[in-house]
Amino acid sequence: MKAATFVLARLAGVILVSMAALCGLAVPSTAQPAQTAIQGLEFPFVTLRNRTGASDPAEAYGSKRSDPKAGTCGVAARDLGVLSPLADATPTFLREELLRVQSVQEREVAAVLDALEQTAGPRGPVLYVHGYYIGFDKGCRRATLLQQNAGLAGRFLWFSWPSDGAVAYYTHDEADLYWSLPDLADTIIELERRFGPAAVDVIGHSLGARGVALALAEVAYRQPGIRLGHVVLLAPDMDFGIFARLLPRIRPIAQSMTVYVAGTDRPLALSAQIHGYPRLGEAGNDVSGLTGVEVIDLSDLPQEEPTGHLYHIYSRPVGDDLRRLLEADMPADARPGLVASGSNLWRLQPGAGVGVGTAAGSVDDKLDD
Repeated sequence: MKAATFVLARLAGVILVSMAALCGLAVPSTAQPAQTAIQGLEFPFVTLRNRTGASDPAEAYGSKRSDPKAGTCGVAARDLGVLSPLADATPTFLREELLRVQSVQEREVAAVLDALEQTAGPRGPVLYVHGYYIGFDKGCRRATLLQQNAGLAGRFLWFSWPSDGAVAYYTHDEADLYWSLPDLADTIIELERRFGPAAVDVIGHSLGARGVALALAEVAYRQPGIRLGHVVLLAPDMDFGIFARLLPRIRPIAQSMTVYVAGTDRPLALSAQIHGYPRLGEAGNDVSGLTGVEVIDLSDLPQEEPTGHLYHIYSRPVGDDLRRLLEADMPADARPGLVASGSNLWRLQPGAGVGVGTAAGSVDDKLDD
């Protein structure tokens, strides 16, 4: 009871402070409509985290390296009680605070993948790899928001490597990501074996996008005949030059490869300073040499949260663009709201209407669900 009261008090404080801060900021005229109501989800995961033995589902797995495990994570809207009226006024970037992990059920990896075969539908699964500073609790909640924003429920499989979930442990997270690469490659290979050629989409965010690119290099070496569906790298925290060198090896095994970049991404700007080289997810790189890669620049969109790094879960236009790519197989030159800025570079424009300029009506009709 005391823990629940503390959480509610903390949440109320965060909301009120954020609202006070936002009162002094001008609201962009291009700001997007409010997101749809937060919905609870239960979805499968594969993790390399250790079991903690904690009774709280949100703390079921820790940050230590362990053998592969799998299960389902149930996430629901938090009951705010008397504070419920504050939820409607919550800034977009605090939506994850309105969610809680309510259940975690561990199952055999094979059983989880068997169940995914029943829910993924004809489009096949989407494997998602999270980034740095993500504990199990935060990862479950953000995975829920991504599924809702991009319409991935039923197809979604979350790969949770043992990030420490601590902001000061960036280099630890890099080491844990590299340690996880063989298992990530194994998971990709097994999914393609089960679902078939071009039926498995793979998404990585931030440091997780680096992991996806490196794991694909191993996959291509081990299984050169493998064929994946769409590979999407969101705000990839990866050396631009290293990606360019790996590209000829990994591009042939994917149906398409898309990189989302932004000029307002503060964590990537900091990462570039730390590493001494530009990051793949930063806008402004010369991407013309990335043959076979479609690059989507989001710099023209309003910034929905302070870091500019979490557009995949908080920006509705980005979610809509991902749906058209992952659900309707639409290339960049056919998706509404994208304006060509180079041979393989497009800029996503604010206010791109749902269903505008696309023949994929059945998909766009879902965008308002």
